[in-house]
Amino acid sequence: MIVECCWWSRRSRRLRRRIAALSAGLLEKSYREALDLLNEKPHILGEIGRFKAELPDHSTLVKWFDRIKAALWRVLLCLSAQLHEPSGHAAIDATFFDRENASKHYCRRTNYRVQTLKATALVGTETQAILDVHCTTEKRHDTQLGWHVARRNAGDLGSLAADKGYDWMELRDKLREDGVRLLIKHREFRPIDPRVVRVIDGPRYHQRAMCETVFSTIKRTLGNAVRARS
Repeated sequence: MIVECCWWSRRSRRLRRRIAALSAGLLEKSYREALDLLNEKPHILGEIGRFKAELPDHSTLVKWFDRIKAALWRVLLCLSAQLHEPSGHAAIDATFFDRENASKHYCRRTNYRVQTLKATALVGTETQAILDVHCTTEKRHDTQLGWHVARRNAGDLGSLAADKGYDWMELRDKLREDGVRLLIKHREFRPIDPRVVRVIDGPRYHQRAMCETVFSTIKRTLGNAVRARS
């Protein structure tokens, strides 16, 4: 794990302090209030091996937040998912976020016109925890994005629910080989036996709506736009 592998390095100690401060900032508080909260929690400071005087300034957190690499975000996502007991049942879906560009001059100079970010998330249906996520600004089909997310987590899944947009025979065959039960309706290019539809159309399949619940919660609490770094 990135945070644990180099405990004694100065860079790693700074990293641990900043992650702890950012985590406190998720409690709907400003960075300044989050640091004040940490100062009042000596047991948390003890866990990260720091003292009050060694906490970063709130302006440092603002700048560092924009520089966090995707690899670190993925580690934090993995750790947050481990806080929940895995059920083996998940759903996959995608949503769009508005993309606010940091530099209008850069966009005009490079003719950069990307206005949205597509996020494909794998969500545990019982815990509503995000298990994995894939973000892209490209116009790729759901089957291609679902392939990457589902394959990365196939070993931990017992069943996977999704809408017809993820109906792809190669994905079905590969996940069946890994022992994953697919709850994905077929795109109806030809008549389908009604008995097949009834088998899929059960409680597990309808739990794919949990993805929409998670997306709605994120957008209501954190906003429906993301800011680009360039």
